[in-house]
Amino acid sequence: MIERETMEFDVVIVGAGPAGLSCAIRLAQQAQEKQQELMICVVEKGSEVGAHILSGAVFETTALNELIPDWQTKGAPITTKVSHDEIYLFKNETSAKLLPNFVVPKTFMNEGNYIVSMGNVCRWLAEQAESLGIEIFPGFSAHSLIIEDNEVKGIVTGDMGVDKDGQPKDSYMPGMELRAKYTVFAEGCRGHLGKQLIKTFALDKEATPQHYGIGFKEIWQVSPEKHQEGLVVHGAGWPLSEGASGGSFLYHAENNQVVIGLIIDLNYDNPYLSPFDEFQRMKHHPVFAKVLEGGERVSYGARAIAKGGFHSLPKMHFPGGLLIGCDAGTLNFSKIKGNHTAMKSGMIAADAIIEALSSDAPASDLITYAEKFKSSWVYDELYKSRNFGPALHKFGKILGGAYNMIDQNIFSGSLPFTIKDEVPDHAQMKLKSDCTPIDYPKPDGKLSFDKLSSVFLSNTNHEESQPCHLQLADPSIPINVNLAKYAEPAQRYCPAGVYEIAKSDDGNDTFVINAQNCIHCKTCDIKDPSQNITWVTPEGAGGPNYPNM
Repeated sequence: MIERETMEFDVVIVGAGPAGLSCAIRLAQQAQEKQQELMICVVEKGSEVGAHILSGAVFETTALNELIPDWQTKGAPITTKVSHDEIYLFKNETSAKLLPNFVVPKTFMNEGNYIVSMGNVCRWLAEQAESLGIEIFPGFSAHSLIIEDNEVKGIVTGDMGVDKDGQPKDSYMPGMELRAKYTVFAEGCRGHLGKQLIKTFALDKEATPQHYGIGFKEIWQVSPEKHQEGLVVHGAGWPLSEGASGGSFLYHAENNQVVIGLIIDLNYDNPYLSPFDEFQRMKHHPVFAKVLEGGERVSYGARAIAKGGFHSLPKMHFPGGLLIGCDAGTLNFSKIKGNHTAMKSGMIAADAIIEALSSDAPASDLITYAEKFKSSWVYDELYKSRNFGPALHKFGKILGGAYNMIDQNIFSGSLPFTIKDEVPDHAQMKLKSDCTPIDYPKPDGKLSFDKLSSVFLSNTNHEESQPCHLQLADPSIPINVNLAKYAEPAQRYCPAGVYEIAKSDDGNDTFVINAQNCIHCKTCDIKDPSQNITWVTPEGAGGPNYPNM
């Protein structure tokens, strides 16, 4: 039995992203107003706050205006206002049509929004939190749940200094028990504890399966004459072909930098599709190449996003805690934005918790959270966009896009229809015998690059001698099932070269996991057709170290 140090708090928050930090700040603000002492702890698995944050990002300030109304005078890194939008329909590798605004869902328009680095925004939010007396512990992973008498009592942080066989090294340090009256889970998309909570408390029994995309992002330093600060470009169509959907983006940020990316829905059906290579060849289209040519790529990253929306929202309260932000799936895919909704969900969580803590007998199951969430603008926003993703999946890009334009622009999301997507993303994969292999061009080292040089730019690092955090339920499945039926898509859907098929000394195929390359995108946990891979937290501070993503 491992003896662990125990620390007691009123509230423990897992994840120092926009949702978790907003929850912490709102709690501290209200405690000050009520002259109430509150012990609040935020646990962050990244080496520092912001190290694991990756988002486009065009930022809507609705929630921040409520949380910190004077954010501008307090020096928030939110300064590049969107100047105008351009929406393209990409037909092929050379052709694209600039669409007039009236045929585009109005949710895509970004007047009044800002181009930001959410990593830097979170670093600033952490400063605001710490000034209110909140304790933030970066470099500590939330490894497991403490559940007693069917109630969440806190979390256990990951052990440090364990070798690949699970044995303590000289540097061994056991994780701590962080116990709390309430534990808030704000791990981001496909949080590994959130996933356990949903299963343990059957939180998704009334929801459709969650749906996901994988989002790629690169930051480029470009020539001043090619830079248009504030310009936001979105696109649909090529390079994605039939059976795959998603969209591209190019944001002109400050200091002659642009942010370029591609989001690919993880319900694609061809096992030969490589999301990374789709992104790399996308950059050769003239719309993007004319901006990037002669520039320098300075950063790379990828992350899954939860895009199921309203129909996929699980029950977010359970005995002892709450699920918030992208851990619950509050992103509004019709806007391609989730930061403002994540922040608001965290603020609502704080309101429910402070109300319970102020009562004589705090309720362990914060059912008032559901009531407060339903009466908020975030519920209204998600409800109005409830059919956006399902319509695209069911009717395709053209008809689905037309439905969404009519629904959003003319009826403001009030058409009396309910469209649901009941098939999980991993179940959409077709057999390799039914699909055509895709021949991707080799990277040119100027606009397109390979996976390993890209991972290098993400500053990813893991302690090499530690247990593999990519766990196989059955080690035989990758070769006997996935390779045989699906050409083992893990070697293509992973954006970091973690998985590969190699030959053993006896000439047999073997499945290799290069866990040290993992950039924590969670795509394998989502897209594996056999649902054989489970992503768990590695040692704290491992993974990418994004400077300003």
